[in-house]
Amino acid sequence: MFKKTTIKNGLRIITVPQKNTQSLTVLVLVGTGSKYEKKEISGISHFLEHMYFKGTKKRPSTIAIAETLDKVGGIYNAFTAEEYTGYFAKIALSHFDLALDWVSDIFLNSTLPEKEVEKEKGVIIEEINMRQDHPIEYIQILWSKLLYGDQPAGWDIAGTKESVADMTRGKLIDYMKKQYVASNTIVSIAGNFNESLAIKKVKEFFSKIKTRKSIEEPKVVERQQKPNLLLHFRETDQTHLSLGVRSFNLFHPKRYAQDLLAIILGGMMSSRLFIEVRCKLGIAYYINTNSVANPDTGFLSTQTGLDNKNVEKGILTILKEYKKISQKKVPISELKKAKDYLNGKTMLLLESSDAQASFYAGQELLENKILTPKEIFAKIDKITQDDILKVAQEIFRPEKLNLALIGPFKDKKPFEKLLKI
Repeated sequence: MFKKTTIKNGLRIITVPQKNTQSLTVLVLVGTGSKYEKKEISGISHFLEHMYFKGTKKRPSTIAIAETLDKVGGIYNAFTAEEYTGYFAKIALSHFDLALDWVSDIFLNSTLPEKEVEKEKGVIIEEINMRQDHPIEYIQILWSKLLYGDQPAGWDIAGTKESVADMTRGKLIDYMKKQYVASNTIVSIAGNFNESLAIKKVKEFFSKIKTRKSIEEPKVVERQQKPNLLLHFRETDQTHLSLGVRSFNLFHPKRYAQDLLAIILGGMMSSRLFIEVRCKLGIAYYINTNSVANPDTGFLSTQTGLDNKNVEKGILTILKEYKKISQKKVPISELKKAKDYLNGKTMLLLESSDAQASFYAGQELLENKILTPKEIFAKIDKITQDDILKVAQEIFRPEKLNLALIGPFKDKKPFEKLLKI
């Protein structure tokens, strides 16, 4: 069972003891990401994350930071998303103090050396280039651009080459001071550890964290009255696409039904679209449907890669399944399979300490409340065939359809004619 502790300065500590493991994870999650950025500093959250591995007073270089945990076989990394940035260390339970010292050191004491800022610009620009060259990843960036346009929710988390090139140490420090504060930060510890001692040590290690108020996230503006289409021309042998709809956000009561709907459509190897597109038609290697719910936005989309000559057939097949599931109730057996799949997959994922740390901290940060897996599954178990049908009927509408596509196509008209449901 987890425990939440809020100390006087507003820092939240989430502890999740697991006695049946030989590891533990220390995760620091801060409530800032690309959705908090202005255009001139687009990508700054991600840039700052990179810079936290460049040195502290105690560990003055990248090698010193890396070797600290490499010497004991630790797993460590950081990540940036739209709503949050995280830093973690996963380590054998005997090295708890080392993990906490390491994470708190880079989080609170990074020096952001000027020369490293200049070098890291090249690294991040190459990261942007790499993702643009990888269509399975780049289609996701284009999908966000299609849905949300020229606002933070529609920008690449890494920023643009121009905004990265214009980054300065002063901008990074200013952003860090505004966002990396106690009230905006969660320290989550999961694994095999002494809970009361861990809480005491977190208070000690994070005693110097700043306490000012962080900036608020601007609201996402959504406007759509007809099907939307984004074509990215590229001379390729295979077309990659994302086809889906706007749907429910993280706080909507239908979000769990939306999750099950996505699983039934394309979330597993026995899902409808996997069977139709890969097994029966044999026109795609990968096809999957995902449900994404953020605090203020949500969508359901199907992503696949097709031979250029099969693009129309693939799009029509996806739309046919969208329409079919919005016209007829899913069989009870299929709904039960989706529930059992979600339940089983979640429990398997949560066996590791890093997944446990993220599961609880993520809920606290984004929703300001925490449900246990048992409580979440209880909500999912109550979802009926009618619930799935109503969600499908509500979201699978022509005016909500969106298609992002990477391939050797310049003319939108043939694709616009397909976007009907």
